[in-house]
Amino acid sequence: MPLYAVICRDKPGALQTRLDTREAHLAHIKDSGIVAMAGPLIEDGEMRGSLVILDTDSLDAARAWAEADPYKTAGLFATTQVVEWKKVIG
Repeated sequence: MPLYAVICRDKPGALQTRLDTREAHLAHIKDSGIVAMAGPLIEDGEMRGSLVILDTDSLDAARAWAEADPYKTAGLFATTQVVEWKKVIG
């Protein structure tokens, strides 16, 4: 299956929203069964975004996963981008 990168940037000053929603976000990752890799983007020592690599059958499925992410539904993100990604190294 193809891989898709979900690249999200938090709204400024939204760290508490991220912290409050973290457990639901992690459950979404675990329960979906399509997350190959994931982790926060760090700026100035603080979590300020997310990078999630999905292993799924279509861009539409990747977009649907991103839309259902509790971080997204809580209004954490200023931007969300979903693009096909090709693994070359690793």
